[in-house]
Amino acid sequence: MASDTPATTENAVEIWTDGGCRPNPGPGGWAAILKFKGTTRELSGGEMDTTNNRMELTAAAQALAVLTRPCRVILNTDSQYLKDGITRWHTGWVRKNWRTAGGDPVKNMDLWKLILEAAKPHEITWKWVKGHSGNPMNDRADELATAARERVEAQGVGG
Repeated sequence: MASDTPATTENAVEIWTDGGCRPNPGPGGWAAILKFKGTTRELSGGEMDTTNNRMELTAAAQALAVLTRPCRVILNTDSQYLKDGITRWHTGWVRKNWRTAGGDPVKNMDLWKLILEAAKPHEITWKWVKGHSGNPMNDRADELATAARERVEAQGVGG
């Protein structure tokens, strides 16, 4: 299910995610771009009172939730929190009944559980990309997430 080993893009759904808040915590937006065989789908949304990490996780959860059948996925994120959580930390959290090494409840447990459930049918390669470094897909995801946050702020509600 979770891997950080390289995969080829042939016959894989490529996903680019981003999320953020301003200030953190505060109004936030998330976005995901899915590409498969020449088709691109963009998703975005936001919440009035959230955190950067919650928006990063929401983007991944929403992207995986729209996949209608098992597939190979390459999920690109500029969030080390998301990538490390899903490829390194989650097995320990589950083993410790969703507790950290220090015994505290895992933050954003609801979203981690959504991602793990949505990821089950897929073969996913999780890739970290440097944010704000001129990567066109990461930049587009950032633009969509920012626009979603701005819509939430203008409306004064999440959605």
